[in-house]
Amino acid sequence: MSTTPLAGRALRRLLSIAVGAALPVAASTALAAPTLSGGIIADLKGLEQQLADDPSAVEDKAESQAQRLSAGNAADRWAAALYLQLAAGAESAQGRHQQAAEHLAAARELDGIEAQQRDRWQRQEAELRIQAGQSSRAAVLLEDWLQRHQDSDALWLMAELAAEQEAWDEAADWVERAKQQDADPTAERRQFAGAVMQRSGRLDQALADLEAALADHPANSEGWRRAAAMAQRLGQPQRAAALWESGWRHGALSGSDDLEQRIQLHLAAGTPARAAELLAMAIEQGVLEATESRQRQLAEAWFRARDRQRALAAWQALASDHDRGSDWLRLGQIAAAWGQESVAVGALKRALEKGETDATSWLAALSEETPPADEGSDMGGTDS
Repeated sequence: MSTTPLAGRALRRLLSIAVGAALPVAASTALAAPTLSGGIIADLKGLEQQLADDPSAVEDKAESQAQRLSAGNAADRWAAALYLQLAAGAESAQGRHQQAAEHLAAARELDGIEAQQRDRWQRQEAELRIQAGQSSRAAVLLEDWLQRHQDSDALWLMAELAAEQEAWDEAADWVERAKQQDADPTAERRQFAGAVMQRSGRLDQALADLEAALADHPANSEGWRRAAAMAQRLGQPQRAAALWESGWRHGALSGSDDLEQRIQLHLAAGTPARAAELLAMAIEQGVLEATESRQRQLAEAWFRARDRQRALAAWQALASDHDRGSDWLRLGQIAAAWGQESVAVGALKRALEKGETDATSWLAALSEETPPADEGSDMGGTDS
């Protein structure tokens, strides 16, 4: 059976059952069950005390006693069940979890066993089945047990078992049930829940779970990246930019690559002025190199922010540094639309010299004081 990395991490918390395969004998014999003879009680207690030192001997003796007593009266059957409980502890102490589970299953099947004790052994058998690699059998046992009990740990465990099988929709259903009973899940469980919801396609819930986990562990850089990516997939660019900013403030995101993504997210979120501020500062401080593409991005960001002075200056610097006809034309068009005629004429003439024939109509229109319509002529206010 293959185990996904997600399930492997989630399952590492499974209980280890050794001496405590069930209640201690002294407690078990006090349950509302048939009265045992003093000799049987003394023998059970002796085997229990021997368990840590010689589990193999305890196993042999307990199995022999259980086999001898299992066909007897109610008291004998109860004693046989307790011997099987000890045999389970002995097997588990030796790392033989499947055999331990079989002993608890046999104890549960004996006639006359109290329902409460049978359920206790069923839950422990499920844990042993998991450790033995029998997750499917464990899930059947645990799901049946949950029909009679409310237990958030068991619900989380069912989600983990479903995730191990990559049954993501089923795992997501179990997660939802677990969260209804677990008002304050651990950060690990919230991260697990977010991953399950994402795999099942329930991105809204996945993002909410991931945000809650990040609130407790803000240093998780990969978590912030995943959260921003999910917000983008949900068509929420403003939320994606805000998440990235949070990760940046907490120091989880840093460096030039994360800075460039931060700028891109602000552009996508409709906050070009912030993107331009970040980019301009990064270039000025030498964090990012003033490449031609970054200069063009900066000029376009200031233009989208409708910051006329900075936009014209940025386009002027770009055109002057690289002398491309398309950039001179763009500068001329923007300057013409914003009423900067002298800048427009100079830029358009240079664009024409560089082979941009569209500059002709713009120059003609400027001479008539009616520049051609252009998508860059919107004179709206500055975005933030």
